[in-house]
Amino acid sequence: PAAYWRLYQLFLLGLFLLGVGLAILQSAANPYVTIVGPIESAAKRMSIVGTGNKLAGVIANLIFAGVVIRESDKVLMREIESGLYTGATLETALDTLIKGVMTPYLILAIALFIFGIVVRYSALPELDPSVVNKRSAEDESSQKSIFQYPALILGVIAMFFHIGTQMIALATSIQYAGTMGESLAGPAKNIPSYTMLLTFLGYFIGIILIPRYLKQRNALLICALLNLSLSVLIISTSGTVNFLGITSDISIWYLVMMGLPNALLYAGIWPLAINGLGKHTNLGSAFLVMALCGSAFMPMIYHSLVELNSSLSPFAAMKYAYWILIPSFAYIVWYAAYGYRIRSWKKSEV
Repeated sequence: PAAYWRLYQLFLLGLFLLGVGLAILQSAANPYVTIVGPIESAAKRMSIVGTGNKLAGVIANLIFAGVVIRESDKVLMREIESGLYTGATLETALDTLIKGVMTPYLILAIALFIFGIVVRYSALPELDPSVVNKRSAEDESSQKSIFQYPALILGVIAMFFHIGTQMIALATSIQYAGTMGESLAGPAKNIPSYTMLLTFLGYFIGIILIPRYLKQRNALLICALLNLSLSVLIISTSGTVNFLGITSDISIWYLVMMGLPNALLYAGIWPLAINGLGKHTNLGSAFLVMALCGSAFMPMIYHSLVELNSSLSPFAAMKYAYWILIPSFAYIVWYAAYGYRIRSWKKSEV
């Protein structure tokens, strides 16, 4: 309907409904993956899910770019942008362009509906979090509210920082390269892809090592420490390097390298945060999903820091704004080392 009537409000409603669906899906799927097996290997299962999630994102974008935006559509878009059409002819051209999304999205909707039916009647075991993810009966009776679980609340903050810093690394890297004189249409445009490639590698490392060779809590601590170290290097080091056809300051490659340890931060925080929530498991998972708004707020804070340093060169302003990464990863290090063990807000109970 949004494409048929070409109404912004309907598109916004459609995107909102997609967001609601994704939030509900993650609130149900992530805790299921976490507690469907031993909690000690939850990060491994989350890493497997992560590879599918990221791979699907890449493939879906390529497919839809090829199916929805055809070559004739690209020509039409260029003609519209050049001002070739006006009045009724412009409306007709816009109608032609936007209606191209109708059939692909209708097919996608039908496919997702069928997949939902398959999941509904599949042989997946029904899990009761109040049974498979609870602590002692004493804890269950004394902790009536979700806010009485410090490990969760502190984990939500850790997730907020993780998702926010991950988005900063992805969203600012091309612009940061541009301040070094790199053309945004040249090899620098591939920098986010290099970051995502390292994230894929990080997932596979987690699948191989956790929990047989590395405890998931230790993996989280090591990865957080790595990113903290890389953050310090971004701020403190300088030097021109030529790598993969990109001539830039070495600090941008430290930013790219964050993709590797970032893979296991999400997988590491999740099981530590919801472990032992019992009947509150699904609600706690919803809180963690809400923490994904860090990808919206943290880049805004970063760009505010860039503006505060507007008297400096664009390169220096962006470089110093990466200071925001240091306290964020320092907090995640603290959570992995100590925060996840806090059982009560009272100082004596850890």
